[in-house]
Amino acid sequence: MRTLRLALAQMNPTVGDLEGNARKIVDLTRRARSAGAHVVAFPEMAIPGYPVEDLVFKPSFLRDNVDAMRRVVAASEGIAVAVGFVDAGPEVYNACAVAHDGKLAGIYRKIHLPTYGVFDEDRYFQPGDACPVFVINGVRVGVSICEDLWYPVGPLDVLRQAGAEVVVNINASPYHMGKGAEREALVSARASDNRVWLAYVNMVGGQDELVFDGGSLLVDPTGGLAARGPSFAEDLIVTEVDADAVSRHRLEDPIRPTGDPDALEKIGRPQVVDVSPYRDPPGPPPAPAPRVQPPGAWEEVYGALVLGTRDYVAKSGFSRVLIGLSGGIDSALTAAVAVDALGRENVMGVSMPSRYSSEGSVADSKVLAARLGMELWVVPIEPAHTAFLDMLEPHFRGTAPNLAEENVQARIRGNLLMTMANKFGWLVLTTGNKSETAMGYATLYGDMAGGFAVIKDVPKTLVYDLSRWRNEHGTPRDVIPQAVLEKPPSAELKPDQTDQDTLPPYELLDPIVKAYVEDDLGLQEIADMGFDRELVKGIITAIDRNEYKRRQAPPGIKITPRAFGKDRRLPIVNRYRQL
Repeated sequence: MRTLRLALAQMNPTVGDLEGNARKIVDLTRRARSAGAHVVAFPEMAIPGYPVEDLVFKPSFLRDNVDAMRRVVAASEGIAVAVGFVDAGPEVYNACAVAHDGKLAGIYRKIHLPTYGVFDEDRYFQPGDACPVFVINGVRVGVSICEDLWYPVGPLDVLRQAGAEVVVNINASPYHMGKGAEREALVSARASDNRVWLAYVNMVGGQDELVFDGGSLLVDPTGGLAARGPSFAEDLIVTEVDADAVSRHRLEDPIRPTGDPDALEKIGRPQVVDVSPYRDPPGPPPAPAPRVQPPGAWEEVYGALVLGTRDYVAKSGFSRVLIGLSGGIDSALTAAVAVDALGRENVMGVSMPSRYSSEGSVADSKVLAARLGMELWVVPIEPAHTAFLDMLEPHFRGTAPNLAEENVQARIRGNLLMTMANKFGWLVLTTGNKSETAMGYATLYGDMAGGFAVIKDVPKTLVYDLSRWRNEHGTPRDVIPQAVLEKPPSAELKPDQTDQDTLPPYELLDPIVKAYVEDDLGLQEIADMGFDRELVKGIITAIDRNEYKRRQAPPGIKITPRAFGKDRRLPIVNRYRQL
């Protein structure tokens, strides 16, 4: 039996930290070699980080990234290394370098470049045109990159026809709810269709709005799961594959031929590159391959929020964060995520009561802070509020109070938070959710002021689900007071105010926002789902009207299939209406 010992390095790089990323790759390569691995595979763009965006247009960045790749190649003594980098010659490619014994054996260049949602690879890269198969330890190993796997007939078919027995697909696949199950089904189908061992190596970590969730996979030639890495954590997964099982499965169940005989030739040229002859794995076999159980729905989302917050803060060079605590559910969940991500000593809460704040708002903030173990400052805004109204009175005299006076309070709070953060070098975390962001139910330069919006892509109904999950499963438990979970949501900018004075009930609002924003359905299509037509019309109008606000909001963590920001790009000046 020909055995290939394979290591999947599920790592967390930082965009632009070429030296640090290369150092981490070299260290993981050393660990994989010590474990007797014949080949170690790293994620897509592991050397420069992903997405690199317009860094690609800097010649110095491209040169430095290639230099870092060469340092990794030099560290490949006694092991084959497959690592993602930017290949820069006359053209620029999203590429995977394959090295062995200190030499570059070859380069695979990504063929299918995604340009949808958060991806914009056509802007930066040229598509590759070759599908090399590397004979590593006497086993034919093909390499592909992320999107290449998503095509029913694609580079994987070319690699298989060129004799690949194992295919390593390196990835920087961002998270959204349910993405892990979708990936696993895809990898299983591709492995079974082509009768190959398929290793899916995914990046982990946060980068701006994106979270990469890991969950790397190894699937056997029948589509069965052989190994699954953890979600939201770095890991080195070492396992062995029986390369001879491939030919047995192909004899027992022959592969259906590709329909178009010219299709594979159009995808890429097959190549075979000899790297190393067969040798038995050294030492005892590794421990049984891990099959880490994927997290449940709410645990998965919460884990993405924690990892995204931790990495955004740390990778941006901050150590402490500041959160305005209103006594409401949104700021409570944001505070819980921040404490779990950064530690209680690195999270500061500020309660800023006004003349309209209920006693419960301050009391609930104090209970929350005590349960989370975080420090809380109480800074009443009445002196500033009075001063603002006095300054404005000569100009507002004779007019009825409206949103302008209400929003003064939110802007005072935003000013206070930014001033405190400026004084101490902290980062302000905003607390608005997706429902409010969609409807523009937020104040520019007020509650929108800050550096990072933790729950920006979390609908209000999901905010409650996550808060209850955190109370039941987190450590410590029951940190969010029951009163916060039960009280009607309110901005408390005027007497007896609740969100439902302005917004539809969130149970109605959230599915309509999803239908319009995430599913691109129009007025009539949403009304046909059973919603009141006038209600839908009002919600769509508000979403369209508030694009200008969203452009000025801080980035936030993507957890739905379509988030505001990079995922959904609409013109601010736009007269098209689906009404």
